[in-house]
Order: sequence, then structure tokens, then C-alpha cells
Amino acid sequence: DGLVERYARPSMASRMQSGVRIHLTGDEKKSTTISVADGTAITATNGTTAQVPPHVINIIERELALIAELEYEPFFLTVHDIVRFARAQNILCQGRGSAANSAVCYCLGITEIDPGRMQVLFERFVSKERGEPPDIDVDFEHQRREEVIQYIYQKYGRERTALAASLTTYRPRSALKDVGKALGLSIEQTERLAKTVQWWDEMESVEARLTEAGLDAASPAVRLTLELARELIGFPRHLSQHVGGFVISRGPLHELVPVENAAMPERTVIQWDKDDLDAMHLLKVDVLALGMLSAIRRTLEAINAFGRGQGVDAHANHQDNNSLDHSAALTMQDIPPEDAATYAMICKADTVGVFQIESRAQMSMLPRLRPVCFYDLVIEVAIVRPGPIQGGMVHPYLRRRQGLEAVSYPKPEIASVLKRTLGVPIFQEQAMQLAVVAAGFTPGEADQLRRAMAAWKRKGGLEPFRDKLLSGMDKNGYTPEFAESLYRQIQGFGEYGFPESHAASFALLVYVSCWLKCHHPAAFTCGLLNAQPLGFYSPSQLVQDLQRHDATVRPVDVLASDWDSTLEPESNVLNAAPALRLGLRLVGGLSQQAGMRIEYARRAAPFISIDDLATRAVLDKRDLDALARADALLTLAGHRREAYWQALAAELTVNQSPHLNSGPHPDSRAATLQAATEGHEVVQDYASTGLTLRSHPLALLRPRLAKHLTARKLEDLPDGAWARVAGIVTCRQRPGTAKGTVFVTLEDETGWINVIVWPDLVEGQRRELLGARLLGVAGRVQREREVLHLV
Repeated sequence: DGLVERYARPSMASRMQSGVRIHLTGDEKKSTTISVADGTAITATNGTTAQVPPHVINIIERELALIAELEYEPFFLTVHDIVRFARAQNILCQGRGSAANSAVCYCLGITEIDPGRMQVLFERFVSKERGEPPDIDVDFEHQRREEVIQYIYQKYGRERTALAASLTTYRPRSALKDVGKALGLSIEQTERLAKTVQWWDEMESVEARLTEAGLDAASPAVRLTLELARELIGFPRHLSQHVGGFVISRGPLHELVPVENAAMPERTVIQWDKDDLDAMHLLKVDVLALGMLSAIRRTLEAINAFGRGQGVDAHANHQDNNSLDHSAALTMQDIPPEDAATYAMICKADTVGVFQIESRAQMSMLPRLRPVCFYDLVIEVAIVRPGPIQGGMVHPYLRRRQGLEAVSYPKPEIASVLKRTLGVPIFQEQAMQLAVVAAGFTPGEADQLRRAMAAWKRKGGLEPFRDKLLSGMDKNGYTPEFAESLYRQIQGFGEYGFPESHAASFALLVYVSCWLKCHHPAAFTCGLLNAQPLGFYSPSQLVQDLQRHDATVRPVDVLASDWDSTLEPESNVLNAAPALRLGLRLVGGLSQQAGMRIEYARRAAPFISIDDLATRAVLDKRDLDALARADALLTLAGHRREAYWQALAAELTVNQSPHLNSGPHPDSRAATLQAATEGHEVVQDYASTGLTLRSHPLALLRPRLAKHLTARKLEDLPDGAWARVAGIVTCRQRPGTAKGTVFVTLEDETGWINVIVWPDLVEGQRRELLGARLLGVAGRVQREREVLHLV
């Protein structure tokens, strides 16, 4: 029935997968299309008939035979039941990881990616040689995942199910803190000592920074702290909850493993972690939280609440939206596939806030890879990972895609594995398939090789696989250089690389989030704000990005704001882009209960004074202070200082005993207070809501930064030009594959500046680089097409 449903009514994911196009250079297109025509007619129990390709039927029959042999049917049906519950409650969910290699998971509705349309490897998911249960990861909306968790507890009972544990071990910073406290160092001393350490530092480098931290390197207590902290590295620190791994047993779970109450209410946890479960072959279902699913849900709600007729943003490109029914509620399934305007936005790296391709590295890759179809997004998601990077596959792929290098294969049989990625292995399955095709591995042995690669630093045992791989490829006539290259590739994938099915699952959410940002930017930002905390960017950065797209953003206001951010009509013009009204949830210190009371009371009648607000919304001193501090009382009481003054009077009235209220109320207008300067207001905005709609801090400082270029002016400079900039530090990154290089993102009033800092300067100016909130940088412009960095 699931198979017929999938092929009788193709989902958006199926429509996205229906064609795989590989674009090499310019307008020259070389494409491979996978057809589902000429299938076998299959009828479901409800009488629906669909044409199913014969090769898909073969895949499913092979999977079902292996599942029956290994007796895994209950596991698949359990996951199916969890997904069924979530969808019945309108909770967005999607399976990913190696489970997306399975046609059975696709038919059960666990995953959205059809493996019949991709060259996936089922043994990456389940194999005889693997000898352990399959691993199925399902993402749910992070704001509603608790409903799914409680459903599992209620259905299977607390005596039969619990969350797996996660073992946290000591790292340099935590070791220094705990040992320092144990040895009697003051809190201030341990904090200073810990702040000298970054996650990538070795303990040996800490001693050289003691003077910088204001500590005496010759002190016996300090030296003993360093010595004991060094010994603690890697030891268990505490046991916590796994991010979502559930163990469900046939009988009482405590007969298998110790069970304890979790710190969170209504949860129980076993005392074993993921590695223990693997060793004991216990089944685990991963019920994971994904913020982007919440953001997509919230975006669709904002669009539908505002009204489809006027909710489509007028300044977006709507040439591909004509087929949409604007009278019906918009769902994910209604989003048109392969929208040209969406891909044009992606190619410009205009991807702040979207899923997966929003990071510095991804935004640098987008203008070079220039995705123009769904499969390009699959590659984009997978290529900026340690596997392809460490294997040296990124630049060869880009050169071949741009037509600067010919596509070639060491042997014809390799072409079947690598053709769709221009002869360069990008995905885990490809590296495993190469081991099968080129070195004679069985699919199960290839998966064992991948797993051995992932664990070799901890457990060793890698040499037998390496020897077999190299000798097998030598026997089949491959050069030692190609064999070593493949070995490095698999080694990189063992550290961290995506299977194609996993990348395809993520690429679907990439496309959906990008389409929403392209065609409904205000609604998309609204959804992101209502789904916080999540993602790579702060609310301030998201709002600034929306403003740079010429959208109107309105402040938090008790006379207009709901608890969540909402969309409001921008003007009386038909189909005008909506404005974004910031919600009360952004007000620091205001509880959701108080925010909801304000929303409900205002719907009954508008507030006429702060006294009226405090009385009808039942607000206490803390609530009024939070609203005044956030400037949310501006239209009700005047500027921030006036609002504080009137809030104080309201507090006196609200907090008085009933018999004292008979006297005259204090006159909150007795004093006339002068408004604060803009600089002071900006500081208060950031302190209270985390963002400002007033001038950017760098705009206020610009007269003192006359020699520093803005981000916008930096874009006009040629490659190699010398420049000096300044900005607020919004992000620091030191990827493990960057060999010590640190990437910094600065923000000014015109945009963002991407800075590359080489390792020698990282150490030479470590304090400034890692400690500053406002940073000045001088360097040379590095430009490659639309990608610009300051080195």
C-alpha cells in the first residue's frame, strides 16, 4: 500500500528527484534523467493502482528478504508507528541518515527520498556482515518533539523504554575548572585560567599563557592544577541524556540495563551510552529534534494566517508561483520544484537563515558550484564536509564542473559509480562502492571498512582493511596513487562524511527553506524568530538581513505585538509585501504566560494606559520593568525613560493593598524626563531584545572610523587590494580541516565581512582575535567570482 501511495501521488520530494541534471559550463547542459515510466501496475488494498518500475520492486523484495532473515520487522514497524503518530498530530518529521537508503523506509513514510531514483547502497543501512540492528534517525520539530517522546513513554510504558545516556568526558577547559576548584583556587582564578584555553588547544600550550591570565607559573597550586588536569583529559565527567536515542525492550528494561530518572520531568534514562548499546546489539530509535522543521512550520503558519492572497511578497520573483492555489493553505507539498528564482538566489549565496547552506564555508562554495537543480543541492550539502575535503575531492570536482578539467575514470567499471559526480567520489556510498568494484570487497565488508575508519583512532584495527584494499586494487590493475587516494577518501568519510541518501534528505529541506526565503522573506524571518533558539544566525542578524531585502520591520509594541512575531499589511496596495511585527517573545525577562495574557487582554479591548495594561493583563513589577526596558511601551507611554517612570507608578498602584487604593494615585506625569541619546537607546535595545531597529552601532562609530571601509565599499575593491575594516564579531570558526586557520565574520551597518586569519597571526594576536567584541582588521582582498574575503 505504501509503495502504491508513493507512486500514485508523487510528493514534492519525488518530483524533485524525477530528473538528475549535471551542469558543466555556462548554458551547456549534460543531463541524465531517471524515468519511472514503463512500470509494473500494482494495486493497493484500497483499489488505487500505480505504475511501479520493475527495478524498484526488485529492490524492495531484496530488502524484505533480508529484513525477514534478520527478524527486524518489529523495529521497522515501531519506527513507522512513531512517524504515524507525529503526522497525525501535524508534527513535521523526516527520516534521514542511512535509513534513506532503504526502499522499505520510503514506502513506510519514514523517509522522503526514493532510493529507487538514486544509486544508494542498502548495505550502508543493513547487512549480514554488520551483525547489528539498523540505525534509523527521524527528525521532528524541535518545539514539539516532547509530544513524540511522551507518546513513546505512554505507548510502551516506562518499564520498557528509556532514553540512552550520553557520556561527557573531560576536556582541557572543564578539567582546569574542576581541578582548580578542588585545589582551592578562587572562582576568578579558575575562570581566568579556563579562558586562556580554546577547544583546539593542547594542555601543553596552557602553561605558556599563565602570565597572560595573571597567574604565577611558579605557584605549586597552579602547577599541580595543570598536572592533574592533564591526567583528567578523556576521563568521564558526567552522564547526561542522549539527544534522542530511545531503547525499547520486549520485557522490563531494568532486567537488561540500569535505569534512572532524568533531570527533566517525565523522562527516564538508562546508564549506557551509544557505544554500549552497539556492543550489546540493543535496538535504538533516534527521535531527534530539528529546528528548521519548526521554522518551516512557523513560516507556513505565518503565510496562511496573513492570507494567501496578499501574503505573497511583492518584491519576490513569482513567475513560477502562477500554478499555486492562493485560496488554499500553503503546505510543503504545494511548493513547486526546481524554481528558477530560488536557484538564482542560492547562486548569489543569499542564504542567511536557510538550512545547511548558511555557513561561511557553504556560502563561499555556492557561487563556485552554482546549483541549478535538486541534485546540485545534494552535492552542495555533502561536499563541504571533512570527507571530501580531506580526500582532496573538492577542487577537482569544481574544475570539472566548470569545464576546466576533463572528466576521466581510471577504468570503465568506475564510471558506473562516479558518473553522476563527474568522476569524483563525493558520497560515502561511492567510496564504499569503489571498494567493492575496484578492490573486490563485498558490500558488507565495505561497510565494515567505513566503520573501522570511523573508530580507528579509538580502537585501532585498521591495517587489515587497508592492506586488503590496496592489494585488491593492485590485483585489479589500479595504480598505487589511485589506491592511496581512495584510502584517504574513505578515511575522511570515516571521520565525517555524508551518504548520498542523507544529503538528499537534507537537500529537500534546503530547497524548501530557500524557496520560502526567496518568495516569502518576511514570513520566513518571522518563522525563524518564532522557532528560536536555532541556527547559525542570531535574531539581530536575521532581522538585518530582512531589512537589507527592503522589507519593513516594526518594533515590539504592547499595542500591536502578539507573543510570536507576526505579519502585518505594509500598505493598502494589493499584493504588497507584508511587514514583520516583532513579538513579545523577544523581550528579555518576560515570561510566555505574561506575554499571552497581554495578547488575550488586548484582543478584548485596546490598552489605554500602563495602569490598564498592568491590571487587565495581571502584570507584576518584573513584567512591567521588562516591557519598559525593551521600549515596548513607546506608543502607550512615550520614550523609554517616560515608560519607566509610568511603569513605576503603575507598580505602586498594582502592589498596594485594596484599602490603600482609595486615595489619589501618584501622578506619573509630574516629572518631564528627557529622552536618552540614540547610542544609549541602541545599547538598551541589545540588552533587552538582542537587536535594534535604530542605527547600527558601527554607524554611530563611523565618524571615528573614517579610515576603515564598510562592507559595501569593500566589495568594490579588486583582488589583492589592501584594506582596513572594523566590525562587531558575530562568528569565529576554526574547522578541523583548516590546519589552524581561524575564520571570523564581522558585521557593520552595511553588511558582513569575512576574514581569514592564518595560524601564525592567530598565535601572535590571540588575545585580540579571540577576546574582542569590536575588531579592527587590516589585510588584502581575496576575490574569486562573487566570493570575497579579507586575508
